[in-house]
Formats: sequence, structure tokens, C-alpha cells
Amino acid sequence: MVRSDGEPILTGRATDGTGPSLFRDRGPVLSRERFLQGESPATGVRASILSSWQRCRTLGLSPDRSDLPFRDDFDRDDRIARAAVPVLDRLESKFAGSAMNISVADANGTVLLRRFGEASLARGLPDIQTVPGFVFAEQFAGTNGIGLALAERRLIRVYGAEHFADRSQASACRALPVRDPLSGRIEGVLCFGYPRGFEHPALDGVIRKAAAAIERRLLWQSSVRARSLLRAYVDAGTEAGAHPRHSVGVEELVRGLRPADRATLLEKAAELISRAQRAAVDVPLTDGLRVTLVSRPMTSASGVQGVAVEAVLPGASRHEALATPRRTEPVPSLSAEPARPVEPTGAATVRRLHGSPLAVTPGPLTAVPAPGHPHTPAPPPAGFAAAVDLVAPDELAPDELAPDELAPDELAPDELTADGLTADGAPAPGRGLLLVGEPHVGTYALAARRRLELLSEASARIGTTLDVRRTAQELAETAVPRLADYVTIDLAEPVLRGEEAADPRADLRRTVVYGIRDDLPFSPVGKQVDYGPTVPQLRSLTRGEAVLEPDLKTAAGWLAQDPEHTDSLLSHVHSLIAVPLVARGVVLGVAAFYRAQDPAPFGDDDRSLAQELATRAALSIDNARRYTRERTMVLALQRSLLPQGLPDQDTVEVAHRYLPAESDVGGDWYDVIPLPGARIGLFVGDVVGHGLLSAATMGRVRTAARSFAELDFPPDEVLTHLDNLVGRLDREDPVSDGGGIIGATCLYAVYDPTSQMCSLARAGHPPPALVGPDGTVSFPELPAGPPLGLGGLPFEAVDIHLPEGSQVVLYTDGLIEDRDRDVDLVLDQLRGVLAHTERSPEETCRVVLDTVAPAHPGDDIALLVARTHAFDPGRIATWELPADPARVSEVRAAAQRQMADWGLDEAAFAAELMLSELVTNAIRHGAGPIRVRLLRDRSLICEVSDTSSTAPHLRRAATTDEGGRGLFLVAQLSQSWGTRYTPEGKVIWAQCGLDGG
Repeated sequence: MVRSDGEPILTGRATDGTGPSLFRDRGPVLSRERFLQGESPATGVRASILSSWQRCRTLGLSPDRSDLPFRDDFDRDDRIARAAVPVLDRLESKFAGSAMNISVADANGTVLLRRFGEASLARGLPDIQTVPGFVFAEQFAGTNGIGLALAERRLIRVYGAEHFADRSQASACRALPVRDPLSGRIEGVLCFGYPRGFEHPALDGVIRKAAAAIERRLLWQSSVRARSLLRAYVDAGTEAGAHPRHSVGVEELVRGLRPADRATLLEKAAELISRAQRAAVDVPLTDGLRVTLVSRPMTSASGVQGVAVEAVLPGASRHEALATPRRTEPVPSLSAEPARPVEPTGAATVRRLHGSPLAVTPGPLTAVPAPGHPHTPAPPPAGFAAAVDLVAPDELAPDELAPDELAPDELAPDELTADGLTADGAPAPGRGLLLVGEPHVGTYALAARRRLELLSEASARIGTTLDVRRTAQELAETAVPRLADYVTIDLAEPVLRGEEAADPRADLRRTVVYGIRDDLPFSPVGKQVDYGPTVPQLRSLTRGEAVLEPDLKTAAGWLAQDPEHTDSLLSHVHSLIAVPLVARGVVLGVAAFYRAQDPAPFGDDDRSLAQELATRAALSIDNARRYTRERTMVLALQRSLLPQGLPDQDTVEVAHRYLPAESDVGGDWYDVIPLPGARIGLFVGDVVGHGLLSAATMGRVRTAARSFAELDFPPDEVLTHLDNLVGRLDREDPVSDGGGIIGATCLYAVYDPTSQMCSLARAGHPPPALVGPDGTVSFPELPAGPPLGLGGLPFEAVDIHLPEGSQVVLYTDGLIEDRDRDVDLVLDQLRGVLAHTERSPEETCRVVLDTVAPAHPGDDIALLVARTHAFDPGRIATWELPADPARVSEVRAAAQRQMADWGLDEAAFAAELMLSELVTNAIRHGAGPIRVRLLRDRSLICEVSDTSSTAPHLRRAATTDEGGRGLFLVAQLSQSWGTRYTPEGKVIWAQCGLDGG
């Protein structure tokens, strides 16, 4: 959930926008109580508040503390205090009669000034809330407006139970840092305190406007030269004889504009100042509005040269000359496209100018929206009209301009006084001073701010993924169009594979081409790029530093590389910076920045900026390269540990897929194991975690699972053995230190085609999907069992009948579990895909991954689809006999006739001998009744079962022994033989080729 101010809260009900939900329910109050008791808060706590509570607890603060540090030596004439006094005086008059408590603190949280809407309020409150000098920094006062605004460095709201201290539970506050407009450093905090019921969203606008007024006064305190230029502007107007009431501040002109539009005007004004010439430019804004900015050079009496920029709305004259310009220049045509909003520095910002010299033609305030306009300020709450439409005065100190010369414009459209009207009551003209400043200061400040912003943006945008190509693309997207118009990036071929390049100059491949247009004749992505020795790109690689070519028309090395190609490029680009991409001593490639639209060529500052961008990007690219190398190694290990092919068998038709996660390789696995009696074992499992350890552990678990399955244990016993193994691996792992880091899930199914029964058991794994021949899809509720490695609980197997043509679909949780999807919806989607029984298992695997798997899987996916076949009864022969040695000859004769019917005369002799020995062994050492079965599959399988659980063992008989050679004979005649246990006893089986071998 996100509050209206954009800050997330943990949980809670939505509000109506007039205040936080904690004033309508006890959730956050209870959350605070739970937190103070050492429990985790459950509802209604915003992220910043919870973080502040946690810091308070770390500091050992007590919520019932009533005292705070007091400083009686604080500077009452601090610059923030001098700037704030007139603004707070105006606020006090605007909030007269209300329970508002207004304070200003310095950057350390010490309260310097206090004002009250109701004078009697101060007499009824404790000193801590009325007397300046108390320190409200978070480390002393806990969660409060002033302390949290300093910690979060933004507008903060704290309500009732969100305060850490008990004394503040009945109050609410808003606090906003006040910054030095030139340095951007926080100078103090402006705070509004009030009872909780006094809350209203309009207070945001009030505190922002008041803080802006204080910041403007800080700016005027800081810039004597700017004030000198401003006085020259005023003096020029006085000489022109303009009436002081005939001007209007720019805030009145653009009252209805969005904040981004206001910032755009200030940005364009700073650009005009930096050009140091007389000019005019139309700035298109949103909603079809346009504002004309006019810049005029001027010189102060002390010789300071600067530029004044005025804003002119439609209906006002834009060609009125400043009365005493020291130089006159033609008005050039400038681009009207607004630049990215940046608060200008190095220039004085003026919102209202009394005594302005402008002799303007009265006209309507066309930029002020009519009532009902979507950008008209919302009506203030009852009793707050004056406060919301704050007029923050700018009476300057005695050493500055006179109080009646400057005042910021903060009037709302419905509060225009005589200062905003002509003598006859007509609307004031749509014109006013926007900026005045020095060109060089404005140029350097604007460029520096843009560079800092670009580097800050690069830190956030470059390296968001661990993909080499994507990271290179992010570098290009960050640089265009803020630094360059086109960017090409060439990386060494080994780098793209995650390896180090022995000589990156010999095998560069075009990786990125990005720019304001996509039709320029750069070498396409994927093409190998060969640079000559004099080309800037290769020079930068050789020297290990950025190479600047300000004018490509004179860059001989660049022109000689490919004359035909470079001639076509020269019609579009004119300047180049080539920067090597080097990280941790490894050369990765080279980036080329081209300028096309900006007529100014690249300079040294641009080269430094490009070098810094490339350095940051190279680190991210190298991180991605290393990750690619490690992921490739782990993926290769993972794939080598998975089955490399499917066994030849006729029991099921099998297809499988393995899809690694995008971020890392995990421990998902599958296996298909032929079992005696024409049965088939199907495994799917998942080892917890990702990376090399998980892949290696997966290999060990899969090998053990295959061994246990080939011993012909039933599914539940196989899982029991695996559980013991994983627990032992965890205890023996030196990394875990006995704490347990290895875990796994597994599902094992054994299908018998002769009975069409499937026995399944699972250990913490998702249940399989069973698809009937008619398309019916079910997810049987198998006993879950604990994940492998926990121990202590048994596993349970379930037998399910599967008609011929059924499908068993086994998968890992990466297929169905995703943080952005509901599992039940995914299972319904999987059910719909599997219902198409006409698809082969291969087609089913493909469709499932295409439609059900996440687009960007965060976990591995293993998928196994098996379509069952029934064993032909005509290829099965069965006999039952009592434990009587006389019946052995009858079984041999019957088996001989059956093999003759099957046309297996060549295998008859071997089968006869094996059956004779196995039956005799069962009669002598087992218990009746005895069952004999022959299966004709890809090989001939002989099975003899009895009710005894005693298994025979192969041994080497001595020359004097009269017996003990029967199993030795069976082992010699068969391809393989063994024993498996059943609930009724055991089965001894032997398998030989159909040709008797």
C-alpha cells in the first residue's frame, strides 16, 4: 500500500485522503505498542516511521522521556533565523486564532524560532514546546517532525501514535528541510505542529511555499553581486518612470502551471543567462500554454555584468526595452524546446518586484486558470484560507535593499490586492522578472548541476541487471541525449562470453548502437569491428584514456579509417569522444560518444564526464562478465549432472525440459530409470538455493536417488534413504557449521505397465498432474512428507491406477510459483494446457514452457512428461505351483512351450536353466506358494516369487561343495539379475537377451 504522499506503508486500510488511517482505527496505535514490547508491528506503519522507531530503539531511547537537551548558547542571529523571521511573522498572522505551532530549527535540530497562531497556546504548553533552544534531533527526541526531516531529508508528516515519545501522541506535525539554494546544503527545518484534528492536505502547499520564501532570502543573503545586479534592474526601471503598481511577479503569471512547467521556465531562463546576449524564446508548456522569456544584458553601477530574464505571457508586450541597457544586441532565434528542469544556481530568483520599471500594456492574466480548471488550487479548509494562500514577505535586512523594494509573489488568483491590479482595477499585466544573474556563473553552475545529475542518474540506471549487453545498452541510454546524440559500444568477443580478452583490440564486436535516430550508417550490432591504428577508438584502447576529437572533419585518423563510411557520417555528426572500458585492469572494449545536433563541439569537461560514465559502466559490465562466466560454469556443471539421454524402453513415452533461472542456476533435476519387470522410475527434485553448491549437491542427490531406485526399493523407502543422505551432507558440510543450509524436495513415481499401477511418494514437493486418456486433469493430494534433510517423519506411498494413454506430469516449483502470479490461477492454466491429449509429450513440454512458465523465471524449472503404455497380456506367461520339487520339471516344460509359441527357441535353453535354478532355490529356501512369470519385452525376463523375505546371495562354492552353484549359473547365463521385495515376500528375477545371450 502507498500513501497519498507516495510513501509505502506496511499494511492497513485505505484512507479518504484527509488524514492517516490511524486516526480512525487503533491499528497503528497497537503497532506502536507491539513494537515497544519487542514484537513486530503488523499494520499501519509507514516505512520511514518504522525505520525511525528502530533507530530510536537502537539508541536506547525511552518513549516516556519528557526532557530534551537545551542549548542556551544557540545563535539567535543565525542566517537561517534571519531569513525565517519575517516569513514566520507572516505565518503567525495568517494562522491567527488557530492551534498552530510554527518553529524553525537549525541543521542540528535545535529550535531557533517559535510562533503560535493563538497567543494563549504558548502559556498552556510546557517549555519544551514553547521555548527556543531545545534540541529535537532524532537521537534525542525520537521520532518527530524535525528529527525525521533531517534524517530523511524531505517533507515529513508524523501523526499521533507515529511519534516515539508519549508526550506527542495527541499531536501531528509537518516538517520540511530548508536548503541553501546555491550549495544545496540543508540549513534548517521548518515545522508546523498542530492537534491531530487540525490535519489537512493543503498544509503541504503552505509549508512548501513558506520554505521556498526562506530559501530565497538565504539566496539574497549569499549573493552580493546578484543583489547589485538586481538593484541595477530596479534603478533602470526607476529611471524609466514606470509606476510601481504596473508589474506583477512571475508566480502570479504561472500560478496555474504544474511544478514541472515552472522548473522548465527556470531552466530555460538559466540557459538564457548563460548565453549572455539579448534574446527571446517561446517556451511551450503543458496544456497548450506558452510563455515568452526575454533576456537583456545589463551592468550594475559597480561594474558587475549580468543578464535579466523576464517572463511574458500572451497579451503582454515582449519587446519593451530595459531602460538603461549598457549594450544592445540583435535578438537571435533560440530553440523553444524546454530543457530538463533543473533549479538554477548562481542567479538571484525574484518572484515579485515592487517598484518595477516596466511600462507594460495591461492585459489579461491568461495563464491563471479559471475556476474549475484542472490545475486550479483546491479550496482550503475552513479557517485556513489565508494560510493556504500564504503571502510570505521579503522585508530585507537593513544592509540589503529597502523593505518596500522586494517582496516574493505568493498571492493566489483570488487574493490579488492592489499590488496585482492597475489603478482602475484592471488585471495586472502578464509580465514579470524571473531571473537575474551573471552569465559565467550561470553557465558553470548549470553545467556542473547537469553533470552531477547525469552521474547520479547513471548510478541508478547502469548495472540494473547482470547481463553484459543490457548493461552496455544502459550506458548508451543514459548518455543520450544528455551528453551525446549517438553512442556506439564495442566489446571484445570473449567478454560477451564471460571471459577475459587476451587482446581486446583484435576481436571487437559491435554491441550497442543507440541515438536520437536509428537510421545513421553505423556498423550494425553483431558485426566485427576493425579499427586502424590512428582511429580514436583504438588510440583510446592503446593509451587507456579518453580521446577527444572536437572536429571530426579535421580528424585525419578517423577519416582515413573508411573514407566512404566516414563521409556519410560527417553529414550527421561532428564531434567524438572515444573512451576505453576498463575495470579492475581488464580491458573490456571501447565506447564512442558522438555529437550531432548541439553545434558546440565536445570539450574537456565533456571528456571528463564521458570518462566517468564509462568507468562506472565498465565496473558494471565487468560484474556482469564475471557473473556470466560463473553462471556458464555452473550451468555447464548442472547440465553435465542431468541425464544426457533417455533409456530405451517401451513402458512410457517420455519428454523432459530443464530451464535455468535468469538470475542464477539452481539445483533442479529429473531422471528416468528403467526398473526390473518392465517398470519405470520417474524422479523430479529440487535442491534449495542457487549457484555452484546447489548444482554440486544436486549431482550427489541425483546419483544417490538413482542408486536407491536401482536397488528396487519402493518409493517411500527411497525417500527415506535420501532424507538420511541429505541430512548427513548437511551435517558434514563445513560451510553450514552444523546449522543446516542444505535442503531438497523430491517426488518419485514407479509405473508398472503389467498392472497399470503407479506408486508415488513425495518429500515436500508439489504434487504431480495426472492426465487421463479423456483429457481429465487432476492434481492428486499425495501425502506431502517433509522436505529431505529434516528427518523424523515417515514418508508414505500411494498407488494410483493409470489407464493406458494417461500422462504423468512432474515439475518443480519454479513452474508454478512466482511472486507476481497466483498459484491457483497458474494451476488452472496448467490444467487447460494439459487437457489436450492429442499432443505428444514433446509438444506438451514446449507448450507448458511457452504458456505456463514465467516470462522471466526467478527459479529453475524441471519438467518431465510421461505417457503410459500397457503391457500386452499376450507377452506375459504366469504359473503358480506349491513348494514341491517334483513340480520343477512341469514349469520347465511349460516355459519351453511358451517360448516356442513366442518364437524364442534360441533363448529357450538359457531360460529353462535359469527358471529351474530359481524355482528350485525358492522351493528349498523360501516358502510357498511359488509364482513364476515370463515377460517378453526388449529382453526376456524370468521372475520367481515366494512369500519369504530371505534373499539369496551369490557366493563362490568350493570344489568339494555339493551345492551353492545355482545363482552363479544364473549370473553367468543372464544379462542381469536381482531381488526386490514386495508386501507379500520377494521376487528373484533374471534377464537375458531374446537370442539367448
